[in-house]
Amino acid sequence: MFSGLMSKLTGGGASLPTIEHEDFARVVKEGSCAIVDVREPHEYAAGHVPGARNLPLSQFNPSQLPQGQCVIICQAGGRSAKALTQAMAAGRKDVRHYAPGTGGWRARGGAVSA
Repeated sequence: MFSGLMSKLTGGGASLPTIEHEDFARVVKEGSCAIVDVREPHEYAAGHVPGARNLPLSQFNPSQLPQGQCVIICQAGGRSAKALTQAMAAGRKDVRHYAPGTGGWRARGGAVSA
């Protein structure tokens, strides 16, 4: 599924696999892969992408990620990039992050669940 959906976000000499907004919107609508929100529980409770499960970065362990393709999201991309880096270091190749975060999702009209 991620072939063709992946783009590269470069910065600081590192490249992190991301998913573009249109592809992320399709994944959310179809429920075609797991979405993991790494914000803290109170942030998650205030509104999250429909279908996302909460694995806070403060307690994040890549082994807790769902098996199969997964998109990590936070508020603005910083925490999801950290979680993605940890997942990649643990050998996961089927994980991407949505760099605009929940803030970017909302700004583009994306629905949130409480």
